[in-house]
Amino acid sequence: MLRGYLYHLQLSLRLNFASRQALVYGFAVPIFFVVAFGAVFRGGNPPLLHQMSQLITISILGGACFGMPTAMVAERERGLWRRFRLLPGAAVPIVASTLTARFVLIASAALLQILLARLAYGTPLPSHPGLFALGYGFAAFAFLGLGLLVAALSNDVPAVQALGQCVFLPLIMIGGVGVPLDALPEWARAVAGFLPGEYAVGALQMGYGGDPGRVGLAFNLLALLAIGAAAGLAGAKLFRWDPGHRPARNTRAWVICALVPWALVGTASLAGGKWRGAQQGPVAAPVLSDAQIDSIDYRGLPPDESTVTPVAEAASRISDSSDPSRLGAFSARLEAWPPGRAADKVQAIRNLLSVATVADLNEDPLEGSIARLVFNHLFAHFTETELTQGLAWIILHPGEGTVLNSIPELGIPGDMDVKIVRERSILYAKKLLGRIRGRLPN
Repeated sequence: MLRGYLYHLQLSLRLNFASRQALVYGFAVPIFFVVAFGAVFRGGNPPLLHQMSQLITISILGGACFGMPTAMVAERERGLWRRFRLLPGAAVPIVASTLTARFVLIASAALLQILLARLAYGTPLPSHPGLFALGYGFAAFAFLGLGLLVAALSNDVPAVQALGQCVFLPLIMIGGVGVPLDALPEWARAVAGFLPGEYAVGALQMGYGGDPGRVGLAFNLLALLAIGAAAGLAGAKLFRWDPGHRPARNTRAWVICALVPWALVGTASLAGGKWRGAQQGPVAAPVLSDAQIDSIDYRGLPPDESTVTPVAEAASRISDSSDPSRLGAFSARLEAWPPGRAADKVQAIRNLLSVATVADLNEDPLEGSIARLVFNHLFAHFTETELTQGLAWIILHPGEGTVLNSIPELGIPGDMDVKIVRERSILYAKKLLGRIRGRLPN
């Protein structure tokens, strides 16, 4: 069995690397996604740091839920699997070597994505390689199990494409893989808790940022393990060696068994509020080194007097504004505003920056004065260390936490685009941190 496993493994790898179509789908498509994400998210600091887990999850999905079942069903249609089964003791080593070969291929594509992002955009390598490898192994296990089930259920190659899309598209659109959860409506974030994509993204992202304790590495890994094991077992029970065999009568029961972990994991996620974890910042106060903070680039910031992220010159000028009574009332409400007093210091700072940002995006006549009041409030209610660490964390981890896109309780309605609010909030964070660090004039 071992000799058969190793021989079929090296044969499968040789055939894949010799196939132009396999190389295009296995390596060219993941490279395309790196370039596409780089064109959209290269403004991050560092670029693509918070999108790498999404990129890698997409490549796993493509290889496991499209590439592997397509190859297996095509070989079954040609009668190869029926011949394999005639070999003594062939079932286990042949299927196992097929799964191993696909794991090697998708892992190679992931490594290529990581290196390309590093060379082209300066994206850091995983800071916790052990956590990254662990998360990758569990994510690959889950999606390879799903791919085996797709191969077992599909009668032909077009059916593979149809079933694969039923898995791929929901994960990409509302599963936290292609679109970040904080850009989705609340109902979609709740649904994402029932899908494996968000757990794969969360497990992989911990390889870049560690486990801050909010989502929980153990929960992500357990969810992926349960989903992969159930799908793999169902796929093994329903596996067909002969192209003439139709699906078994108990197919529906095994499919339901494969979906039970999805329901259990989603229910546990909703009950524990873990699905909100991707939106939240770390509970513990962040600790960044001086080198990390000094690496922040302040070049290219819009001037304070521009229409983008304006800041009034000084507190003494605020009383000279065209509507001092409104600013006085605003300052009083800001003092008692609950989101600005959140227990998580980083989230509280992020909430206050959102106030200045929404006023800016709403083109409020007092946007510059509001930003100055927000800065003054931050200086008055946070220590210099808290501000330095919190602002630097927000800048270096732009995808974490929540941002507010409408603040009617402070007289700043908006309903602005969350992505734009995040981008402008980072600019305000840099302007304030630059003042603290002496890199910008106050």
